[in-house]
Amino acid sequence: MNPADLIALLPDMAVFARVVDAGSFSGAATQLGVTPSSVSRSVTRLEKALETRLLERSTRKLRISESGQEVVQRCREMTLAASSAVAAAGRFVEAPHGLVRISAPTAFAKTVIHPLIPEFLRRYPEVQVQLLLTDSPVDPLENPIDLVICITDDPPQGLAARRLMTVRWILCASRPYLDARGHPLHPRDLAAHDCIYLGETPEDNRWRFKRAGETARVTVQGRYVANHAGARLDAARQGLGVASLPDFALREQTHASELMVVLPDWEFAAPAYHGSAWLLYPPNRFLPPKARVLIDHLVQYLDSADGPSF
Repeated sequence: MNPADLIALLPDMAVFARVVDAGSFSGAATQLGVTPSSVSRSVTRLEKALETRLLERSTRKLRISESGQEVVQRCREMTLAASSAVAAAGRFVEAPHGLVRISAPTAFAKTVIHPLIPEFLRRYPEVQVQLLLTDSPVDPLENPIDLVICITDDPPQGLAARRLMTVRWILCASRPYLDARGHPLHPRDLAAHDCIYLGETPEDNRWRFKRAGETARVTVQGRYVANHAGARLDAARQGLGVASLPDFALREQTHASELMVVLPDWEFAAPAYHGSAWLLYPPNRFLPPKARVLIDHLVQYLDSADGPSF
C-alpha cells in the first residue's frame, strides 16, 4: 500500500477503533457526531482496503473477528499517538494551570517537599497542588495521582523515573547526652546506650553497620520508640538517646547545631526506606504543563542534595 492510500485510511481506522470501543455503529456515531451510515461506510472501506472482515454484523449486535482483534489494537495505538502529538504541541503554548496531585512518604513530604510548595505556588498562580502524605505504596497507573515520590534503591519497572536526591540514614544525639553517657567508638558500644528507633518491625532495633569491608550488628534498646522521624529528632534534641534518622530530617541547620553525628565513619544500614528519592509518573505520556513545571521545580532544588553537614 502506497503512503497516499495509507494516509487516506487513517480516519477510517480511528472510526473502527471507536466502533469497537462503543460496541455499535450508532454508539460510535453519537460520540463522533455523524450518522450511523457514515460510520458503517468507514468500516466497509477499511475492510475493503485491508482485504479482511473486521466485524461480523447481525441485526442485534456486532462481533469482532480474529483479524479485527489484531487490527483494532493498532488502531488504538494510532489514536493514542495522535492524542500524544496534540498534547506535545500543547506543552509549548499552554500555560500551566489546574490541579497536580503528588504523593510522598510522610516524613519526606513534610520535611522536604512541603517547604518547596509555597514558592512553587507563587511562581505558578494558576496551578493548585494536592500533597498526599502516605507511607503506603501508590501506583500512579491505578490511582488518580499525577506524581509519586518513593525512596528506594530499585525504582519500579513500567514507570518513568526521575531521581531527586540520595537519602542516607545517620545516628545522632545531643551533646549533653553524649557528654554524660560517652561517645560510642564502635557499633557494639550502642548496646550500653538508650537508642531511639522506629519499632514497627522486629528488625528495627537490630542495627547493621559497615565500613571498608568491615560489618557489625548490634541489638539496641531504649526507653522511647517512635515511628516518625520528627518525633525521634525531637527526642534526640531533648537528650533521650541516640536516634536513627534519615538525613533529610536534619536539613534545618538549627536542628543540626544541637546534635552530633554518632559513628560518622560507619555507614548505617537502616531497615526503613533508604536509597534515592525518585519521582515517578506514567511512561510514554506527554505530561501536562502543570505536572512538568512541578517536576522541574523539585529537581531544581533537590537534585544532588547531600543533606546537612555537621
